[in-house]
Order: sequence, then C-alpha cells, then structure tokens
Amino acid sequence: MGRSHPAAVVQDPVRLMATRLSIFPLAGTILLPGLQLPLHLFEPRYRALAKDALARDRRIAMIQPQRPVEGAPLFEIGCVGRIGEFEALDDGRFNLILHGEQRFRVLRELDVTTAFRQVEAELIEDDEHEVLSSIERASFEREAKRFADAQGYSVDWESVERLDDMSLINGVSQIAPFDPAAKQGLLEADDLASRCELLVQLMHFFGRRDGDDERVTLQ
Repeated sequence: MGRSHPAAVVQDPVRLMATRLSIFPLAGTILLPGLQLPLHLFEPRYRALAKDALARDRRIAMIQPQRPVEGAPLFEIGCVGRIGEFEALDDGRFNLILHGEQRFRVLRELDVTTAFRQVEAELIEDDEHEVLSSIERASFEREAKRFADAQGYSVDWESVERLDDMSLINGVSQIAPFDPAAKQGLLEADDLASRCELLVQLMHFFGRRDGDDERVTLQ
C-alpha cells in the first residue's frame, strides 16, 4: 500500500522514483491495492516469473496488454502485487495469491533475456485513507442494485453495506464483468471518487445491454 503524507495536501497521486518490475500481462484482469488476485501459472515463462519473484522480492506486476496477442503493447497503468500464499505443483505449475500493493505507470519496456517481460516504471502513491461522501456512496449502492437485478446476479447486500468505501469500490472494480478497456479505465482513475463515478456510469451502460444466460454471484 502507499505511504501517506499527513503534512501535505496532495491533489494528484505522487509519483516516486523509477523501479524495475517483472510483469504478467493478462487481458481482462486488473489488480487494485488492498485486494487479492488468485493466479494459476502454467506457461513456462510465467512459471519462471514466479520462481524469480519468490527468489527475490515476491513481487509480480499485473498489467493489461492493449491487445490479447503475443508481445502486444501494454497499457500505461498496472498494479504491483506481492505473492502471499502459494503452491508449487509437482509438474512445475504454481497456484498463488497476489496481494495488491501499489499502482505503477510504465516508463518503458526493457530489453531483457528473461522469458518474461520487464519494464521500468514509476510507482504511484495513492491516498489509502480516501472515503466517499454519503451522496456518492448512496448513488453507487443504488446503481449497483439496479445492475445486479438487471443481470440476475446474487448479492449479499448486508455484507456489502458493512464494507468500507475503499474495499467496496476497488473490489467491485476488480471483479465487475466489464470489457478490458472499461476495467482499465477503473484502474487508471486518479482517486476513489473518480473510480466510483466511472463505476456507476459503467454499471448504467452495461446494465442496459442484453446479457446472456450466465449468472454470476458477487459476494
């Protein structure tokens, strides 16, 4: 998670010094600070990525490619995750849980000899104590209920109401069934209020589209 600076009022995220990150480009998947992401790594290059991360600092940087093809350019913003629980299988595959720590902005992709891609990036210092206004929270919950009803999702609303603003907005942003561009927009939102506003807009837009028969449980 980012470190707070109580002595200064910062309107925009603070960017820190450049750092080298090993990346896992995965279309349609984002990670946000404070959340968890389960991964099953089976390709040789990503098994190598996991081994390298476990031997060094346990960090894997999640980022979406702009197109779901090999070597595609990357979006600008991703999120660093730290490996928590993991299972190394006998055939070389890994099951692991990434804990989202901090967003980053790609400065450039590096020319490397490793099987996995690496970038030079600057870490983004987000305010981990952000909260929504009562109006913003109410607007989100109202639209979320409309969206869930329209899509036929099963939601434990009592559990939702007990979540703090950050866990709620970031959690829904990470698991929402939107397309990769929409999810990237949520990841790139500069602050919690902006992410909440975009999430409401996306639920309104996607909630009006005809869905399929698949039912998803959001809990």
